[in-house]
Amino acid sequence: MTRVIDFSKRLINWYLERRRPLPWRQTKDPYHIWVSEIILQQTRVNQGIDCYLRFVSRFFDIQQLADADEEEVLKIWEGLGYYSRARNMHETARLVANRNKGKFPEEFEELLKLKGIGRYTAAAIASIAFNKPVAVVDGNVMRFLSRYFGISEPIDQANTVKSISRIANDLIIHTSPGEFNQAMMEFGALQCVPANPDCKACCFSTDCTALKTGKVHELPVKAKKAKPTERFFNYLVVWNNYHDSPCIFLKRRSAGDIWKHLYDFPLIETNKLLNVKQLVRHKEFKALFNGVVPEIEVYQGNYRHLLTHRVIHARFFKIILNESGSHNLSEDFFSTNDVSKYPLPKLINNFLVGQGLVQKQNRKT
Repeated sequence: MTRVIDFSKRLINWYLERRRPLPWRQTKDPYHIWVSEIILQQTRVNQGIDCYLRFVSRFFDIQQLADADEEEVLKIWEGLGYYSRARNMHETARLVANRNKGKFPEEFEELLKLKGIGRYTAAAIASIAFNKPVAVVDGNVMRFLSRYFGISEPIDQANTVKSISRIANDLIIHTSPGEFNQAMMEFGALQCVPANPDCKACCFSTDCTALKTGKVHELPVKAKKAKPTERFFNYLVVWNNYHDSPCIFLKRRSAGDIWKHLYDFPLIETNKLLNVKQLVRHKEFKALFNGVVPEIEVYQGNYRHLLTHRVIHARFFKIILNESGSHNLSEDFFSTNDVSKYPLPKLINNFLVGQGLVQKQNRKT
């Protein structure tokens, strides 16, 4: 017990001196805490601040988010990736607004029942907003505790996560669990960093197992990641010249693949990128353009886009149509002024900006 008290005291003293003035730390509103934690799941803090401020400025409370159109939610989220987070938030907001009159559940187990809320997010909301003594265990916490206690099992295995969760819950301060959890996460983010931590300046250096045994750079242990899948997208950037001004074709992506409900161009996926001769012989291309070969150019440069488990290789072809009956596309053509109004994958946005077709959006709020 003495060791637990000493650990907590050192941690909180460090936190009160070193914590960053992050905007979501100025509130105990569960909605704002929820938004911040979902954003930070796969986003660096500096980028997350801008998105958080933009998001809560547009959707100030859960009712506003619930009432919004999904397309607008995805547009606000644009650039952060992992768009299922935004869709899950939208669905959960509607459920909480309709069933609970806008009030979040206070208990950890009830929060877990909401879509998109896992153990980490539920613990953050329960402890920070409702003062419930449930420990948050994220990557920062696992790294810190793995080093401090000398845990050599891979932290991406379920049994190790359970063990670290038990340790964190034994350490948590029951009178101020929210502050304790934020201190744990902050310590891992600022002090017990992944590479080259400043152990001499660490308040836990006297009893850190990893430091004593010379294993700071070996811990935490992670299992080997599977090799990402490579995919090859041949994008057809279709322009029509039979409107008053040239317009570009966009389609809304369906469920069952990446970027659900975002907008991109028609594509032909192959096992390698195609050249023009290969493209025009492809059966999908022939079907789109009724066997007629339109004007085709290749946009300069190929694109490589990294996702968590995939590498997307993309080549963009400029297709120019001069007659309305020369294709089997719908009439979803847009002026370049309107394209940026729709939620776009980062890959598509990078292409459009790179070609000067849309302006880069510098969002701060």
